[in-house]
Amino acid sequence: MKIGIPRAFLYYRYKELWETFFRELGIEFILSPETQNDLVRAGSMHAIDEACLSSKIYLGHVAWLLDKCDYLLIPRISRYGAGTVCSKYQAIYDVVANTFRKRRARLLCCNIEPRTADGEMAAFIRLSKALGRKNAESILAYLAAKQAQKKAQREELEQQERLLSRDGMKILVVAHRYNVCDKFIGEPILNRLREMGALPIIADIAPKKEAVARASSLSETLPWALSKELVGSVAIYRRHVDGIILLSAFPCGPDSLVNEMLTRKIKDKPVLTLIMDGHRGMAGIETRLESFLDIIRFQEARDYGCV
Repeated sequence: MKIGIPRAFLYYRYKELWETFFRELGIEFILSPETQNDLVRAGSMHAIDEACLSSKIYLGHVAWLLDKCDYLLIPRISRYGAGTVCSKYQAIYDVVANTFRKRRARLLCCNIEPRTADGEMAAFIRLSKALGRKNAESILAYLAAKQAQKKAQREELEQQERLLSRDGMKILVVAHRYNVCDKFIGEPILNRLREMGALPIIADIAPKKEAVARASSLSETLPWALSKELVGSVAIYRRHVDGIILLSAFPCGPDSLVNEMLTRKIKDKPVLTLIMDGHRGMAGIETRLESFLDIIRFQEARDYGCV
């Protein structure tokens, strides 16, 4: 038995949890490859025109995995605590099931619904039961996976703290993890910033509870849980960075509202908004990044009386 895991959407948030869980149960899994042009094209063919780029990429990863595994892991998350989530997290299981119904995809659902006490552990127990595992070994596997996830999160925070303590220009990149970590969307931006001598700071690595608590300093009415985390991370990191980049995938509805709100409320730091679509050309993006960093350097030079 082999489980296919699409390397998109919530994979980048939960990869240690999912991978460790299957390893502990002795179940083989396969990841789709890093996002490339062919996966984006394949996903765009399966998606409706109005779908965001991240959704199209997800369907491309699913299509790549279909004939290479026995089951596909397609998690469904309705909300995080009191916060809602984008509808794509709630609907993705049904979208995949209907989009690929002719290929008779065998899907595993990890359904998390906190309002009905359908928590994460219960979802993983049901998931492993569908794979023929007993509750006792499922619970042990889940607890081990949770520890692996917490350890990975601690290491990320420690690494980011070390980056913040270094000299040099620091740019806070505000984006969902599945965008900023994606090889097609976010990685070219991070690499180009490093080539230009800047240190990218990932907003989504901020401590989640603190970020949610501090989000109200910028917005008291924001409904989306993941957007609250990003907004709160701006409150946490803004005094430690020289500029802020708001990175999103076209045409994300929640991001369009959140980014507009942030550009209006952040007055003490330069802010650049980048919206990535399905085109691979980076010339225009690089020009905007270069101009943005030049503005920051000019402002710093002016503050020190050098101009």
